[in-house]
Amino acid sequence: MIKNIIFDMGNVLLQYDPGVCLHHFVEQEEDRALIRRELFEGPEWVEGDLGHITDEERFDGVSRRVPERLHGELKACTEQWHMCMRPVAGAKEFCGYAKEQGYRLFVLSNASSSFYQYFQRFAPLDYFDGIVVSCDIHMIKPDVRIYQYLLDKYQLMPEESFFIDDMPGNVAGAQKAGIRGAVFHGDFEKIRKSLE
Repeated sequence: MIKNIIFDMGNVLLQYDPGVCLHHFVEQEEDRALIRRELFEGPEWVEGDLGHITDEERFDGVSRRVPERLHGELKACTEQWHMCMRPVAGAKEFCGYAKEQGYRLFVLSNASSSFYQYFQRFAPLDYFDGIVVSCDIHMIKPDVRIYQYLLDKYQLMPEESFFIDDMPGNVAGAQKAGIRGAVFHGDFEKIRKSLE
């Protein structure tokens, strides 16, 4: 029987769309594509999620691959990218429903330390029974060790836990740790049925 629901954060609880800040700060489409590739898809993004560099230090590495004329826009995107983070439709209602049903709620997120500022847009940290953020433990999904870390930290049984993520690879990682899961495509009703 499922007792614990483990949520990914990005695109499950909070929308993650770099296009929001790219369109806000960068005028030309080709410049947006460049900054998207070098900042949001570059190695510094993963290094930040691993907790090896700060959000501010991301700029230093990426700026070496971006023309100086775009450094102002790049800095704005580096510092304010989380302007896009707004609650996913239906997420708060689903969490409320799950709490009413007696499930314990957890968050397992690949994120840098700025998680602790913007996540409050969804709910206070203590709304959840536990939170593990990759930057704090220097591991990221889908590494099976991060799921095991969460299970051990909160003394959860994998067979009593259910993981929700928008990335199929991350759900596969959870399954390697013995945790059932579902890939989230925006339909909380489907998730609700998966728990039955």
